[in-house]
Amino acid sequence: MGLDVAAVQAALRADGLDGWLLYDFRGSNPIAARLTGVADSGKMTTRRWYYLIPATGEPRGLVHAIERQTLDALPGTKTCYAGRRQLEDGLRSLLTGLPRLAMEYSPNCDIPYISRVDGGTIELVRQLGADVVSSGDLIQKFEAVWSVEALATHREAAGKLYKIKDRAFETIAQWTHDGGCTTELAIQKAMAGWFREQGLVSDSPPVVAAEGNAGKPHYLPTAEAHRAIAPDELVLLDLWAKLDRPGSVYADIPWVGFTGRRVPEPYARAFGAVREARDAAVGLVQAAAREGRDLRGWEVDRAARTVLEDAGYAAHILHRTGHSLGEQVHGDGVHMDDYETHDARRLIPGTAFTIEPGLYFEDFGVRTEINMFFGERDAEVTGPMQHDIVTLK
Repeated sequence: MGLDVAAVQAALRADGLDGWLLYDFRGSNPIAARLTGVADSGKMTTRRWYYLIPATGEPRGLVHAIERQTLDALPGTKTCYAGRRQLEDGLRSLLTGLPRLAMEYSPNCDIPYISRVDGGTIELVRQLGADVVSSGDLIQKFEAVWSVEALATHREAAGKLYKIKDRAFETIAQWTHDGGCTTELAIQKAMAGWFREQGLVSDSPPVVAAEGNAGKPHYLPTAEAHRAIAPDELVLLDLWAKLDRPGSVYADIPWVGFTGRRVPEPYARAFGAVREARDAAVGLVQAAAREGRDLRGWEVDRAARTVLEDAGYAAHILHRTGHSLGEQVHGDGVHMDDYETHDARRLIPGTAFTIEPGLYFEDFGVRTEINMFFGERDAEVTGPMQHDIVTLK
């Protein structure tokens, strides 16, 4: 089992919890399946299973009689059930003496990424006498904390992404010089090829978006729908990838350029606002790390968004300030979000995330993004920070 039971128990005691109840039914809770190793076990799991790690004492599980091997790789005792009455009796016995339990639940579904246990199961556990609280910070500690090796893979991937970004902008500049043009799709295909050359993998090709398409945060050029990149146009690149080897974690960066000598004032002013918003968020995170004080994801988002709202851009905000980074580009750690969701999880040492405020209009869009690693007494920006729109000439 990859999950360190002793470490989980120490975390439970530190948070004043009596236990962590991990539950899954047919993949409904991928977090529990990953943490317990059930997801990678190769076993058929068509019935409900429960695995309880108490704050003290031996873990214990509850599995269906026809799938009694489901939790065999995990430490502790196992009880089998078959009928639904046996299930309820078994669950009652499992939870005896544990009044406060963590589960993959989020009050009001504030954080849908961790709200994986269905409402009926939460009701049943509560009826059996337990107060259910969110396991959000526990998930961070055991899914989102990077090892020294993982951080090294991030740094290497980030370095490669910045070089690919530079190469893409150089290619665009060559094509648009003296009135020529290229296309979003051509640049995207070239960048995907450079990913392969550099040993990078991603869950998506990069974003290459010009002018109005840059105003659509998740725009991706396709063979059926893309446009030319001509002189005197804004171009937004967004690229994320990790090394093609086990245990690697993502880096994620966008950058904004302009295929001319002078950036138009509306573009420059909007970019200046997102830069200031980014820097406000970074400053807040770094101050909290230095001072050793708790900081919540929603607070970081609010710090950045306040800058944009005060600059008159409230109507042009479409997404949160940042997301967790991990082996998936959107990891299971805290998100910098008080806009789409309300993420009250703490920033904890060893985790990483993006800071990426953006503004979106009908005819253009701008976004700046950096990656941060939150340490014991510092918070590091792991790559260069864009200060102005790059002129591609």
